[in-house]
Amino acid sequence: MQQQEAEVGVVTLKAEPVTVSTSLSGRTAATATAEVRPQVDGIIQSRLFEEGSLVRAGQPLYQIDARLYKATLDTSRAQLENAQATLFSAQAKARRYGTLSDADAVSAQDRDDTLATARAAQASVHQYQAAIRSAQVNLGFTRVYAPITGRIGRSAFTKGALVTSAQTDALATIQQLDPIFVDITQSSADLLKLRKGLAKGDLLPASTSVKLTLEDGTEYPQAGTVEFSEVNVDTEAGTVTIRAKFPNPDGLLLPGMFVKVDTPQGVVKNGILAPQQGITRDAKGNGVALVVNVEGKVEQRAVVTAQAIGDKWLITSGLKAGDRLIVQGTDKVRAGARVKAVAVKLDQ
Repeated sequence: MQQQEAEVGVVTLKAEPVTVSTSLSGRTAATATAEVRPQVDGIIQSRLFEEGSLVRAGQPLYQIDARLYKATLDTSRAQLENAQATLFSAQAKARRYGTLSDADAVSAQDRDDTLATARAAQASVHQYQAAIRSAQVNLGFTRVYAPITGRIGRSAFTKGALVTSAQTDALATIQQLDPIFVDITQSSADLLKLRKGLAKGDLLPASTSVKLTLEDGTEYPQAGTVEFSEVNVDTEAGTVTIRAKFPNPDGLLLPGMFVKVDTPQGVVKNGILAPQQGITRDAKGNGVALVVNVEGKVEQRAVVTAQAIGDKWLITSGLKAGDRLIVQGTDKVRAGARVKAVAVKLDQ
């Protein structure tokens, strides 16, 4: 009596563009950091911001005692008025000497001295005008403003503290966190392999969009973009740093956080994706697949897998488009047996 053919579930493989990606570790970093420092000496009269708040560029942060700088400005203005009066007198005298027609009425030396005095007075006016501008600048520095928009940290100085323009300690630090950078490290060997694949045409350039996984394993809801790659290799670690930028409107990402980044490395033009349940391993760990050939018989194939993409393996050799891969009932059949192939849809 003829033996009944075993029924197996198969999936017909097809060639399609497959994005090859890798998970890389990285750390978050602020897109801009500004240390707020005083540019004049004085006593802090007041702090004008709330620690940990979002501040805008140009927002006042501290008020330094301005009385001394106002007095300096008033002194410069008085000196300018005095210089202008001296200039007026010297110019008037020079004009009178210039109108005298009699050469003997005034000596040439007196004329030259009068002109020199007028020019010196003009120079004094310019000098005190510059002194006023300098005093105005210093007076403006008594109010310390935010240089960038970002999240400001704690204040290192309180009301009543003496600060100087030469101090090394910052009053506070502002960090711009939206968007935020993620510095990713990739081995130089992997980067070289990728570039060779692109050069040979085995891979196509992938999208620069990247995804982020947080420290607790949850996926960050916003996608980022790759900004640039360093041109130098870290000689100790043998890695290259890649910088990505992510939107951070809610401030969830903070500088220094450890994250995982899913980075596309390229697109395989005619990739074969095989369901993982259709690939087994032999005693040596090599991939093995069972397919139903055109004669309706089971055929065993040795396959090479590149990486897992979701619930499938990317196959580099051993399987091709059109092959009917057995994904259900592999334990009921062996190579050479005739079977009844039934198409299944694993996604449902």
